[in-house]
Amino acid sequence: MKKNIKVVGAVIEKNGKILCAQRGQDKSLAGLWEFPGGKIEQGETPQQALEREIKEELLCEVSIKNKITTTSYEYDFGIVELTTFFCELIEGEPKLTEHENIKWLKTSELSILEWAPADIPTVDLIVKGVSK
Repeated sequence: MKKNIKVVGAVIEKNGKILCAQRGQDKSLAGLWEFPGGKIEQGETPQQALEREIKEELLCEVSIKNKITTTSYEYDFGIVELTTFFCELIEGEPKLTEHENIKWLKTSELSILEWAPADIPTVDLIVKGVSK
């Protein structure tokens, strides 16, 4: 039986654009794009995990807004349950520590990237104009 992995992702908005992060070559799903975030640790709420992960991964702070969706995707390494939230950048500029690349894209440009499968439902909702 595959393990269930609960993760969170931040849809960080700034000046009408959304932050997209490319996974490093040394990670699973290497080179695919995702919304930054990570695993929820025991005892954390999804929001607490997201604040912690963004501080650790991007060295900046966000304010967490509305939940977008929760999706589940079965990879070869386990079943990922991803909950995404709209976030606003409140302090610092995202810096590359774990990701290979980051881009700020307009909503209409999101579908040009090759996204990790668990992130695709969130991309689809954002492109369709889900409310913030």
